Amino acid sequence: MLDWLYNIVGHVLVWIHAGLTAVGLNPESGWAWGLSIVLLTVVMRLLLVPLFVKQMNTQRKMQEVQPKIAKLRERYKHDKERLQRESMKIYQESGTNPIMGCLPLLLQMPVFFALFNVLRNVAEGNARFGFDEQLVEQAREAQIFAAPIAAQFNSSEQELAALGASDPIIAKVVIAIACVTMGLTTFLTMRQSIKRSMAQQPDNPMMQTQKIMMYMAPLFGLFGLMMPVGVLVYWVTSNVWTMGQQHILYRNQPAPGEEPKAKENGSAKGMLGRKKGTEPAPEPAEQPKIERKQPKKQPRSKRTGGGS
Repeated sequence: MLDWLYNIVGHVLVWIHAGLTAVGLNPESGWAWGLSIVLLTVVMRLLLVPLFVKQMNTQRKMQEVQPKIAKLRERYKHDKERLQRESMKIYQESGTNPIMGCLPLLLQMPVFFALFNVLRNVAEGNARFGFDEQLVEQAREAQIFAAPIAAQFNSSEQELAALGASDPIIAKVVIAIACVTMGLTTFLTMRQSIKRSMAQQPDNPMMQTQKIMMYMAPLFGLFGLMMPVGVLVYWVTSNVWTMGQQHILYRNQPAPGEEPKAKENGSAKGMLGRKKGTEPAPEPAEQPKIERKQPKKQPRSKRTGGGS
């Protein structure tokens, strides 16, 4: 049913690999196939940047309407249907779509599963989704730190040997480290997002649930035990990209009531960039001159009342 998507992901991966081979990389090396997966991830994430920016704008708008939503919860706390209807009305009036907050993640998942199926077919030796027999053999022999890109942690020693692993034990250690890295980067990505969400909406009723999910994020590494090494490379690359992207956008688009850090840094630099004592002392404001009128001296004759 999703063969069309698998074909797109497979062909893009093959095209990137061909480009890297053209610049001098060994087509059978792990560098060529590993970098192909990294660049595939970068291409996909670049296409999703506009949606991520829109997601941030949606979160800002949702934060702005939270006081109105809180009043509705208090007013219709015994009428959930009316509460939902009135809440959706407020979201529509403000141009906010709560679904946009999950859209970037939802769009990443099909590519993730497509790459998983492409690499699974490579491990099985099937020339499909843009791969011919020669490319399948090259990909099967490619290794990233002694671990074949199509290998999984739960692969048997015979399967690892068939994929070209010279030492199955070292290959499994490398895969285990990749799984731990995947779980750690997933945790850091969620922590970064939730920390901002807490600053924007400290009274969010879903915050406790989000925290639980954040602390369970390292367990995603267990799912990595059933994924090919190439998929783990994709996931870790995507997490690192997300952390960098969020850092840049959070800095340049602060939450309501916060100043952009770029401006703060600029002002701080302006204040601290000058050495002490080099600033000229402010000139005192010129005070208006006060003129005192002295009484005119009168002739002696007028003062004594005598005549000449």
